[in-house]
Amino acid sequence: MSDKTNKEKTEKLFELIEDIQIAMLTTVEDGHSLRSRPMWVRRREGDGQFLYCFTRDDSGKVRELCRDRHVNLAFADKGDQEYVSVSGKASVTEDRTLIDDLWSEGARAWFPDGKDDPNLAVIKISIEYAEYWDAPNGLMVTAFGWAKARLTGEPPRGVGDNEKLGAA
Repeated sequence: MSDKTNKEKTEKLFELIEDIQIAMLTTVEDGHSLRSRPMWVRRREGDGQFLYCFTRDDSGKVRELCRDRHVNLAFADKGDQEYVSVSGKASVTEDRTLIDDLWSEGARAWFPDGKDDPNLAVIKISIEYAEYWDAPNGLMVTAFGWAKARLTGEPPRGVGDNEKLGAA
């Protein structure tokens, strides 16, 4: 049982997401098949309920989101042993104020016409649930903890944080 407050868990969640940035966005393709693709995830300061991704308004993922809004974002940083899963519902918007707020020149690689590209849209993900795993001690300490758990039959301890959040 964690003694962290929901606020502390949420702060840690966003700290991990900020460091990782690229996530696999999973959508429902045809009513039952899942489809994932890498997306650069953005966040607005003070906007803790939502995550954002730029997309083209005519993309397959937009068509998928029109049929089923359920999504998952999976973040992974193998080097630091940090992993995050966020699930929620997505909507697509072409709100120019939001695009201006989220725009970074790094996005120009995918959108050469910049933030004024007429096909540029934003996927807005409303966070419903999240879970993270953070093993700050590194791979060797984590591996040792799991090996010890296997030998002793006791759950691993001190190998990092695992927290679940509802409606972050």
